[in-house]
Amino acid sequence: MSVVLVDAGGTNIGSVRYALQRLGADAELTSNADEIRSADKVILPGVGAAGPGMARLQELQLIDVIRSLSQPVLGVCLGMQLLCEHSEESDTPCIGVIPANVSRFEEAPGLCVPHMGWNQLSAIATHPLIKGMDDGDWAYFVHSYAVPLGAITLASTEYGKFFSSVIAHRNFHGMQFHPERSASVGAKLLKNFLEL
Repeated sequence: MSVVLVDAGGTNIGSVRYALQRLGADAELTSNADEIRSADKVILPGVGAAGPGMARLQELQLIDVIRSLSQPVLGVCLGMQLLCEHSEESDTPCIGVIPANVSRFEEAPGLCVPHMGWNQLSAIATHPLIKGMDDGDWAYFVHSYAVPLGAITLASTEYGKFFSSVIAHRNFHGMQFHPERSASVGAKLLKNFLEL
């Protein structure tokens, strides 16, 4: 099985790659369109901001490549948000393969933005990506923007209000948390993705 990590300039590439190696998948980091198209699984990692992330994909001419993929695709953290239609962050049009918009957390007393640290997952749908995940499992988050709940939501998390922590639409999937930093539950969900 061939797995590629799209080189979109994210800073969490090394830790994602190492997490995949522990699962027996040697993921190649690439921005080559042909390698991305021919891979069995494609992962779009990302840390940073939506505007620069989309600009980097535009510069590499990968936006239409990602839109055309039919194999399982996983966006992680910012990568998940970039798969959606639009982000409030700098009013950024995104790739548009997942029918959702990304909005900023509302600041409130006792709620710091960004949402940073461990929080719990709750399954709200049945899907192979979250097989074996228990309600209340803990995952590690770092983000200021989130996808609201909707038909695409597989698991939710509460931070002021509920947001989508795992999503799926057709062959496109997303995890808002960092599976590579989320101990056993992160490894389990990455393994589920590799088995899709």
